[in-house]
Amino acid sequence: MIRQSQRFLTQLYALVDFVCIQLVFLFSWWLKFDSGLIPFDGPLPFKHYVLWSFIYGALAIAISYFINFYTPKRRKQFSFEILKIVQVHLFSLLLLLSILFIFKEVDVSRSYLLLFLVNNILVISFYRYIVKLSLKRFREKGYNKQFVLILGAGTLGRQFYNNLKMHPELGYEVVGFLDDYQEKHEVAYQNYKPIIGKIDDLEEILNRLIVDEVIIALPLDAHRKFGSIINVCEKIGVKTLIIPDFYDFLPSRPYFDNFADMPLINVRDIPLDEFRNRLLKRVFDIAFSLTAILLTLPVMVAIIIAIKLTSPGPVIFKQERVGLNRRRFMMYKFRSMKILPEGTLDTGWTIENDPRRTKVGTFIRQTSLDELPQFFNVLFGHMSVVGPRPERPYFVEQFKEEIPKYMVKHHIRPGITGLAQSNGLRGNTSIEERIKHDIFYIENWTFLFDIKIIWRTIVNGFINKNAY
Repeated sequence: MIRQSQRFLTQLYALVDFVCIQLVFLFSWWLKFDSGLIPFDGPLPFKHYVLWSFIYGALAIAISYFINFYTPKRRKQFSFEILKIVQVHLFSLLLLLSILFIFKEVDVSRSYLLLFLVNNILVISFYRYIVKLSLKRFREKGYNKQFVLILGAGTLGRQFYNNLKMHPELGYEVVGFLDDYQEKHEVAYQNYKPIIGKIDDLEEILNRLIVDEVIIALPLDAHRKFGSIINVCEKIGVKTLIIPDFYDFLPSRPYFDNFADMPLINVRDIPLDEFRNRLLKRVFDIAFSLTAILLTLPVMVAIIIAIKLTSPGPVIFKQERVGLNRRRFMMYKFRSMKILPEGTLDTGWTIENDPRRTKVGTFIRQTSLDELPQFFNVLFGHMSVVGPRPERPYFVEQFKEEIPKYMVKHHIRPGITGLAQSNGLRGNTSIEERIKHDIFYIENWTFLFDIKIIWRTIVNGFINKNAY
């Protein structure tokens, strides 16, 4: 059931956004022209800026409505909101600059407009985060509920019910189940919400109970009922969502494509398949790796000297790894092991107290300093700063037969760190768990996700207890 309060909340969001923009205008004016912190040529008329601030606010609200920014987002992550906020204010500023150009307004400070833009993004992102956090806590206490009716009390419906119960912060409450083959749950599921009727009772139940969304969790052989179910829901004004009975084969965020005028489900939608995303990630990789090389250059020189003084052999250890699109490349590390006899194949894992390690090697492996040369791999395009860790061809051939979906990790460039590593899955840890994290990362990549992983890697430290 569509709540009347949603329109009020939308209008309230728009009003608060507009007020925030005007407050940011006042703060930015003070910071630029009154605080004395930023030098400027001379005072500019305040009333002149007030007019353009109101126009900017109106543009931002209009664009927010246009891109559906004020629609309910309880199922969306906060990174989605940040992206929308950046889009809204960038477009608003571009439109404002266009208007200023048309009206030949040359007295408006461009540096002030940039300050105004940055402050708007920061302030509105902060207040939206506080609102989202408050709503989550509010919903966890049982307020602001959305009511859900599940069609199908079989395995699919029960699993959805269990998953929903694990996320009380979303604020969803199941009112019951409808099922044609059961009148009540089996003994093992007696604590579930009850089965309150059959599928044919849907219209009567929707008219009698408060239901916001109907979840169709029926098996594939019941697809003939879907049309009548959707018609009933749309007649009443209730949203309908379908859980496909083959969802185990789908990514976490299924993508619908269109081919020959037919809708198709893309089984493995990858955000980095889009050119703009690949370009953004590549530019960031180059900038980050160059910065990292410059900052760690003294450390790398010290490691080179230490390796040369303590053991014979080359400083850099090159090892063949499997990367993007299953192409092989040579990955660089500082050598931490003794040189293997000529003709010896390296197909074993390192173990605790491994006799092959050098004294310097033990330290640089445990502190991850041996991986610093991989920033050169990033510059050469073999790797990315963030991505699934690459593995040796010998183990790739072994794992692809033993671990489901293992080869999916090769759809993107491998990384120096990744989601699995930032969560402690490094060294001698579960390959299956690492692959689950890698696939989640591949299917849910965003630029902010990369920043989060890098930050988590830094915060958690570089000491690897599982590195031998």
